[in-house]
Amino acid sequence: PRPRSLGDLERGVMDHLWSLGDGAAGVTVREVHGVLGTERVLAYTTLMTVLDRLARKRVVERVRGGRAWSYTVAASRGQLTAERMRRTLDDLGSSDRRSALLHFLNDSSPTQLTELRSALDELEERHRADRG
Repeated sequence: PRPRSLGDLERGVMDHLWSLGDGAAGVTVREVHGVLGTERVLAYTTLMTVLDRLARKRVVERVRGGRAWSYTVAASRGQLTAERMRRTLDDLGSSDRRSALLHFLNDSSPTQLTELRSALDELEERHRADRG
């Protein structure tokens, strides 16, 4: 199943996990609570529930290590965002999809449009390299 959208606390937990960097060792609920619990009033059991929910959504992976679970991100922030965007576009018909894309692009800043053009150029270059 594809992951559903994240709530505020789930996003906060994910932001922390992503901040640890790629290839970071898994962290326990206690370790996450040690960081997030100082930023917000947050019960340990609430954080345990949030991490369990993120594991069920397949946004984090968990491994049992002794008596505690260890959590790592299952996908980068970019991968998760791309999946959410894909899911949103897939839910539309082809004419609605085009309309949504045009509205999105119309509301984009010049910097965002430049980034999009650059990304499209990079993809085209990759496809040319793959073919030749």
